[in-house]
Amino acid sequence: MKILVLNSGSSSIKFKLFDGDKAVASGLVEKIGEQKSKVELKDLKTLQKFQQELPIKNHEDGMKLVNELFAESGILHDLNELDGCGHRIVHGGPRLTKHCLVDDDILKEIERIAHMAPLHNPAHLIGIKTMMNTAKDVPNVTVFDTAFHQSMPDYAYMYALPYEYYEKHKVRKYGFHGTSHSYVSKKAAQILNKDINSFNAISAHLGNGASVCAIKNGKCIDTSMGFTPLEGLIMGTRCGDIDPALLPFLANELNIDIKELDTIMNKKSGVYGICGFNDFRDIDTQIGLGNDKARLAFDMFCYRLIKYIGSYYAILPQVDALIFTAGIGENDYKVRQGICQKLEHLGFVIDTDVNQNSRSGVISKKGSKIDILVVPTDEELEIAKITSDILNNLGI
Repeated sequence: MKILVLNSGSSSIKFKLFDGDKAVASGLVEKIGEQKSKVELKDLKTLQKFQQELPIKNHEDGMKLVNELFAESGILHDLNELDGCGHRIVHGGPRLTKHCLVDDDILKEIERIAHMAPLHNPAHLIGIKTMMNTAKDVPNVTVFDTAFHQSMPDYAYMYALPYEYYEKHKVRKYGFHGTSHSYVSKKAAQILNKDINSFNAISAHLGNGASVCAIKNGKCIDTSMGFTPLEGLIMGTRCGDIDPALLPFLANELNIDIKELDTIMNKKSGVYGICGFNDFRDIDTQIGLGNDKARLAFDMFCYRLIKYIGSYYAILPQVDALIFTAGIGENDYKVRQGICQKLEHLGFVIDTDVNQNSRSGVISKKGSKIDILVVPTDEELEIAKITSDILNNLGI
């Protein structure tokens, strides 16, 4: 099946085309609504690039240009040749708990819960509607980041706030990065020759946004992100877990409002707030130059992750594997080493030589009680597979 995967932002459309399990093309429409907009398509077989730079008024114009570039490349004559289109949706809210075929009710529900993910869901909705208008014969499937975490028990996803807030406002932990955690856990089980339905793992998706997931018998039983992607680990610019009483204290001390507090927690905090850098390559360089704030940011990042891994170790009946994935998880051997060496007493024994030279595969020492792996994530492939499965099951 030929499946196009779209991840629509407020001023961008990221896309990748799959033929079966193989990615054949990828591209990006960026700076939509600006004078210096750009659309680019890359043929992943020949590595040839096709692009145009011109003002792109809206998403619909952007998709029409994508259609033109596909025709120019010869990869597709028209987007209507696609068997389906899968859309990444950050938040499914309380009702959209499973990936599904798009219809009018699904569109209305994504719009209804847009306030839960105001930076993402409205843009995703535009992307779906644009694809429906551009290629009217192509079925669309929504793949929700929150869906994988729906298996959490109530005592894990509830907050100790007045219960009526859950009943009336659906305040609870939802979790994110679910598509990534789902993909890498299945891949890790495959690498270790284990049945995913009896596979227990701790998955660490470490990028500018970061989360950990406790997986029991292939299903999520807890995750570090919460009602929003702010809870949990220290991240690039996000603070993660803090004392909530800090918010009214800072509001009074700094004479700022809720909006400014939100900006501080999401965009001015994390490792960036500590040392002024949010790229771990820069942080590593700064540590080498003797920057103690960079050292502090690195240690804080690792320490918070160690605590989460330890807590998930405690709630799982056993741990078969620790999985590192995403930008930092796949590329920063010092983060992996710093974490695992502090967890040796629990059975996480890393092979430092293998770890230093690996971006994929098993990095634990022989005899380690728990396997440690680096598994490159591929959320687009997972979305393409989910889309194909749904369409096949529906006979479309």
